[in-house]
Amino acid sequence: MQEDPSDSDESLEDVLRRRERELAARSAAREEERARQEAQRRALARVVFTPEARQRLSNLKLVKPDLATQVEEYLIMLAQQGKIAVPVEDDALKSVLEKIQPKRETKIWRL
Repeated sequence: MQEDPSDSDESLEDVLRRRERELAARSAAREEERARQEAQRRALARVVFTPEARQRLSNLKLVKPDLATQVEEYLIMLAQQGKIAVPVEDDALKSVLEKIQPKRETKIWRL
């Protein structure tokens, strides 16, 4: 018995469509999970940081997003463990940032 080529094409198309739907569903689930985690992180940041400290982190995210995210997550973790005082003031955030990333010296050469 010989299969009709159009039958195998249809089944292949069905498999491809099903696979595409599965990938779309996984992608949507990942995006939903990422959005949920981001909302949870923002809610925690509102509790852990003063408005001034949140503003400083927002400004830092514009210039160095990776550094800002790492510092924010680290301080939130410390606050959840009770290792730092909540809310984190802007001055405390500044000192943490200075320890992590000391100021660069700028030398001006005059000719």
